[in-house]
Amino acid sequence: MKRTDLKKIMVIGSGPIIIGQAAEFDFSGSQACRSLREEGYTTVLVNSNPATIQTDVETADIVYVEPLTAAVVARIAEKEKIDGILSGMGGQTALNICSELAENGTLDRLGIKLLGTQPDAIALSEDRELFREMMIRIGEPIPKSRTVHSVEEAKRAARDIGTYPVLVRPAYTLGGTGGGIAHDEAELETIAGRGLAYSRIHQVLIEESVLGWKEFEYEVMRDGNDNCIIICSMENLDPMGIHTGESIVIAPAQTLSDEDQQRLRNASIKTIRALGIEGGCNIQFAFDPDSREYRVIEVNPRVSRSSALASKATGYPIARVGAKIAMGYTLDEIPNNITGNTFAALEPSIDYVVLKVPRWPFDKFRMVDRVLGTQMKSTGEVMAIGRTVEEGLLKAIRSLEIDQEYLDPLDWSEDRILAELTTATDQRIFAIAEALRRGMTVDAISALTKWDTYFLHKIKNIIDMERALKAPEVDDALLRRAKRMGFSDDVIARLTDAAAGDVRARRHRAGIVPTYKMVDTCAAEFSAETPYFYSTYEKQNDAVPSARRKVIIVGAGPIRIGQGIEFDYACVHGVLALQEEGVEAIIVNNNPETVSTDYDISDRLYFEPLTFEDVLNIIENEDADGVILQFGGQTAINLALPLMKALEGKKAKVLGTSPTDTDVAEDRKLFSALMDRLEVPQPLSGTGHSCNEVREIANRIGYPVLVRPSYVIGGRAMEIVYSEEELQTYVETAVKVSKAHPILVDKYINHAVEVDVDAVSDGEDVFIGGILDHIEEAGVHSGDATMTLPPQTLSPEVLAKIVDITGRVARGLRIKGLLNLQLAVKDGEVYMIEANPRASRTIPFVSKAIGIPLAKVATKVILGKKLKDLGLTGVAKFGHVAVKESVFPFLKLPGVDSILGPEMKSTGEVMGIDKDFAGAMYKAQISAGMKLPIEGGVYITVSDGDKPEILETARQLAIMGFRIYATRGTSTYLRSQGLQTTTVYTISQKMDPDALGLMRQGKINLIINTPTNSSGARRDGYMMRRLAVELEIPFMTTVQGARATVAAMQRATSGGLDVMDLASHHRSASLDRQ
Repeated sequence: MKRTDLKKIMVIGSGPIIIGQAAEFDFSGSQACRSLREEGYTTVLVNSNPATIQTDVETADIVYVEPLTAAVVARIAEKEKIDGILSGMGGQTALNICSELAENGTLDRLGIKLLGTQPDAIALSEDRELFREMMIRIGEPIPKSRTVHSVEEAKRAARDIGTYPVLVRPAYTLGGTGGGIAHDEAELETIAGRGLAYSRIHQVLIEESVLGWKEFEYEVMRDGNDNCIIICSMENLDPMGIHTGESIVIAPAQTLSDEDQQRLRNASIKTIRALGIEGGCNIQFAFDPDSREYRVIEVNPRVSRSSALASKATGYPIARVGAKIAMGYTLDEIPNNITGNTFAALEPSIDYVVLKVPRWPFDKFRMVDRVLGTQMKSTGEVMAIGRTVEEGLLKAIRSLEIDQEYLDPLDWSEDRILAELTTATDQRIFAIAEALRRGMTVDAISALTKWDTYFLHKIKNIIDMERALKAPEVDDALLRRAKRMGFSDDVIARLTDAAAGDVRARRHRAGIVPTYKMVDTCAAEFSAETPYFYSTYEKQNDAVPSARRKVIIVGAGPIRIGQGIEFDYACVHGVLALQEEGVEAIIVNNNPETVSTDYDISDRLYFEPLTFEDVLNIIENEDADGVILQFGGQTAINLALPLMKALEGKKAKVLGTSPTDTDVAEDRKLFSALMDRLEVPQPLSGTGHSCNEVREIANRIGYPVLVRPSYVIGGRAMEIVYSEEELQTYVETAVKVSKAHPILVDKYINHAVEVDVDAVSDGEDVFIGGILDHIEEAGVHSGDATMTLPPQTLSPEVLAKIVDITGRVARGLRIKGLLNLQLAVKDGEVYMIEANPRASRTIPFVSKAIGIPLAKVATKVILGKKLKDLGLTGVAKFGHVAVKESVFPFLKLPGVDSILGPEMKSTGEVMGIDKDFAGAMYKAQISAGMKLPIEGGVYITVSDGDKPEILETARQLAIMGFRIYATRGTSTYLRSQGLQTTTVYTISQKMDPDALGLMRQGKINLIINTPTNSSGARRDGYMMRRLAVELEIPFMTTVQGARATVAAMQRATSGGLDVMDLASHHRSASLDRQ
């Protein structure tokens, strides 16, 4: 029964995308808001992440983009007179905030009810000691373990357990943060110390090893009447010891006997009942296939990463149902929107398999340790649906976008393959395939990997098909079997020594075309009403096209560094705009974490790989009128030219900016020639197709130069090089240069201000949504830079030049839709760096700052609307300041240097919005997790060129009462300018005091370290920057960043920061425009 004692409900989001907490919570929070609004409740959403659709003003009745701290949430709750808070939709972030609000008395003081899972149940699940006691009480087996609060206690606990290795699990963390496997006491000291530091309650669990056992997960739902259902079982292909977020996962579980399946089902229901969780929860088991013993490993009393997978795998809307349960409904009262005639109490059943494969950022961090363990390193994941394990697996691999769309052969030694099978990295599945190719037996591989032989036989089936396709003659029957197994046309073409287009033509002649099956939650037992499809090669096609005008939007695929949920935001706005214009909106995507793949966002959803073949198949099946590619990042843009050629003479067209004009922007030589014609200044540049060509161009232009591969996103393999020797290292280690893969070489403009421009053009007029200046100098990737809107450092004359250049370039490229420009400003001159005729990473940030959804505007322009008719020309005006700050994964990636450069490293972003720059900057930095000090010591070591620039910042810190530590050169300079400093020795001098020692003693609370002009992963200062990451000490690697941070610290100490909802900011902006 619906609760009537509540009027206004708060939903807390999860904040920025980080390793361990990605877009799955944006999907769940957005779904929960829709669910609450259906019931007539006023919803208040709090989140710091501008990139997600969740922080759109349309998602909730009132939206706050503010720091996710307990203090800020309490202030908003008091201001809005909140009746209840829904805690389980914002990941570990929201759960920790709610626990803190309960513990510090805020909920009682304000009379706020915690909805869904209660504080006691959260504590029972998250506090390792309470969880252990409860599991013992209900008779469910758990690994032998001890909770500890110090390193000495951890060592005693390991001795009590009796043998190494032991697992270290910190309480109240996510993605395995701070945890690990300790093989001896020395490792235990390090891991336990780190885990205690990261735990909110300074507690870790020391646990006996179940390494090598299988891992299973159950997604369970319970209501207030104690009704429970199992939504989905999932099985990790990797054994215990590899975090479930790092493992390939299959649903439903494949290798359990019926009896063992029932045992784990019963244990799951018994556990959720004992914990008293109301809503969804995820329970993880370790299972020994030999003895058939099991252990309950962990319970997540909230929507989790696995919940998103389970929801998309089954079609069961877990977040929607969980929100209804929190409002008092029982499972038998909540309708199933997919079938339309059943209720949420009916357990889903599926007649297909679902594979999830993680996407790792190792292409960005070449020096990082790639070994997989109990702490997450992946940034995202893909999901694929197939009728067989083989089909699902091959579809998932080609969805990853890792330059391998198949289990390609490896040119590895036998020793390297054996090492990979024994110790897993992201390459393990490819090594398994290669081992089978070379004749290694399934049993031998299973013994090394601890994979079940069932899955290894599935990979062997793929390798057997590979051999069959290499035969001299391939008949249509074999071709059909290969397609049913998930082989793409490209792979079949390679194996049969044919062209992919010829394979496609032959398929069509033989009637071998894909059919599409519906995801309906009930294995076709009831008729389904929501069209959600996956492809296979059978006879019956469930996806019969409508007669309406329809447009397909191609999504952005898995979240990775350089291509995050900003593009999903644009896709969702594209869908909403199409629907507003009466056009059927169809989404193609393969990311289970995103809002675009929610079952009720688009008119039709295809969960498919984003390859040329798969997208063209859907266009043909739907008989679509057009396809929009500019919202799906580089993934979709890379399809533009191939699709344009394939669709020649057909009804469907690539909509928006022409692919030929897009190619002009992407091709450096063509683009440079266009800029010359438009008289737009640009740095000297060239394109090299060989090592010698690249060297000659660099020598002609003059060092330093910016080098990068063509046609990439996120600045992958982009670097500033300062000498011919560094250039040689770059071309030998970072990229493969060839005719097909040229390297772009640009003159690097020292000490320039970089500027981003986001605009919409209809081919005639241009509307500039935002001109953003970077706080860091040009040379730091725009995705990593701190940006301000409106710009804080540009003169009216420079702004006028930028507006003029934007208009000229938009018309020169014949832009229809979105355009992003990246410019450099030096000495009053504006230089073109690059133009991106697609959605950019800053589109959501700008849209939320100005109150105008640029992606929605662009969609309407693409459909034929004029900007003048929409009342949008010129430059957006508003009276507040917004700051975009980036969030980095350094803590989760040991060994990675935290210095910023032209290759993107951030995983997500936050937004600070306030009436002035200092307030916005402070909010942004707090939202990014920066622990800004108000007292203590600051360590300053800067390059010679930066010493005069840092002087005023150092003075301000001294006035604020900070003690200044500095290396000899910096210290000498600051003292000569009248500042009191303490000289610190460098690490190489091996004398006290040194920076590392002072940091460990807690005497340094802020670091300003600008590097010298040299490349390489381990520059001077690396050890200090790395320790700062481990100790969570704020560090600045640019003078500009230090200056802005100190301004934020001064603003914080002055008090008076206020919170304001986004719509109120927008109303002020509207008044400014009038």
